[in-house]
Amino acid sequence: LWIAGATDKRYTPLLEAQAEELNISSQVKFLGYVPQHQLPTMIRNAIAFVFPSLWEGFGIPVLEAMACGTPVITANLSSLPEVAGDAAILINPYNPEEITAAMAAVATDAQMRSHLRQSGLARASEFSWQKTGQATVEILTHIAKGTGNRE
Repeated sequence: LWIAGATDKRYTPLLEAQAEELNISSQVKFLGYVPQHQLPTMIRNAIAFVFPSLWEGFGIPVLEAMACGTPVITANLSSLPEVAGDAAILINPYNPEEITAAMAAVATDAQMRSHLRQSGLARASEFSWQKTGQATVEILTHIAKGTGNRE
């Protein structure tokens, strides 16, 4: 298990101690901050991308993992269900047992991983900066022409 990202330094020792107590410290790596240019390779080599975020404005990390062909497990909160669509396993981020079960399912079920990879790649292809810019221009043009519904 790789845990990546800048964290509050107060929690890392607690998590390391818990891993030691569970006798899994040799299987858990706390990577801390990972430079942006290293993330795609890291994500591509992962069995799954687990993203139990409690709040996301959009959820770009989920799409980035999908674009890398990595199965995604993400929170069923904020924008993440809309971004992930049916191409990810949605979990309650407050429920460790649910997160664990999803991780175990992806790790042990090759057919599920294959399905999540394919659906994730398809989902990620629906998003691009060009499409976003085009949609924004269309909305602003619609507003500028005053043809919008003013209810």
